[in-house]
Amino acid sequence: MAPKKRIAVVGATGSQGGGLLRAILADPDREFTARALTRNQHAVKAQELLAAGAEVVEADLDNEASVREAFDETYGAYVVTNYWAERTPEEEAVRTRADMELQQAEVAAKAARNAGVTHVIWSTLEDTRAFFGEDDRVPTVDGRYKVPHFDAKAEADRIFFLYGVPTTFLRTTFFFEGFTGGLAPRRSATGELELTVPMADQPLSGIAVEDIGKTALGIFRRGAEFIGKTVSIAGDHLTGDEYAAAFTEALGETVVYRPSSWDAYRAQDFPEAVEMGNMFQYYAENAKQFTDDRDVNLVRTLNPDLQSFRDWLALHKDRIPLG
Repeated sequence: MAPKKRIAVVGATGSQGGGLLRAILADPDREFTARALTRNQHAVKAQELLAAGAEVVEADLDNEASVREAFDETYGAYVVTNYWAERTPEEEAVRTRADMELQQAEVAAKAARNAGVTHVIWSTLEDTRAFFGEDDRVPTVDGRYKVPHFDAKAEADRIFFLYGVPTTFLRTTFFFEGFTGGLAPRRSATGELELTVPMADQPLSGIAVEDIGKTALGIFRRGAEFIGKTVSIAGDHLTGDEYAAAFTEALGETVVYRPSSWDAYRAQDFPEAVEMGNMFQYYAENAKQFTDDRDVNLVRTLNPDLQSFRDWLALHKDRIPLG
């Protein structure tokens, strides 16, 4: 019997990495073993992964030596950076979140090259600046970005090329789980449930976060076929009206779609409002290219369990806060 291939998973206690860990551990073929990378192997989530059958090691994307050691004797590595990680004011003062992602991607790429990893999957996104250009309708953020959590990841793609790392570039999209928080339907002053996602009349590609990991496992299974390739993924492409109809069906109460404008979204009083408003404007104005790039049928060949929005909602409707 051939030895099992080990996959090192960055962000193993987070959403994407955790999804891949669970997919590996649940795989009836047992083709791979899982090495979970975490900053604290004694944390509750890390111990849960250990109990489930994963190898758990401490590593930090801000510490190249630790990542190099964690990548040692692995076939594959799944690399994801967390733009939204909780940070202290001191950390915020030292570097922007985009710079953090670029530096961490370089740490991972160097470690993968030096450890001789056969196949890396890098979780990335499009560079929105290629679409917006110098469009002054869309404010610039952090000096050079339009949507930093997209653009910095796209910038980091070249790092994996420069270091000669055999990489699949896995472009994700909006998570359905966003509807369990601030994007959930809200009750208006008249008592009506309204969905206000600022997508105008354009489709929004979405995916269940668990399906990212399952799809990544499918890519690892097919190996060299996807090295050097970009794979863009989604589980569904729905307009605001179609999302509202799915909510209506699942919740048993009418949900109407009344999108806010991008400028109104950017004017909201929370720190990332401008960036997120820019993101939705990108999703909407570049909708044809963005959705065309995400072939749901191809994704389903990699992940036969891929969930549509209605599939996901049937399982998670109780998590939707109806304020």
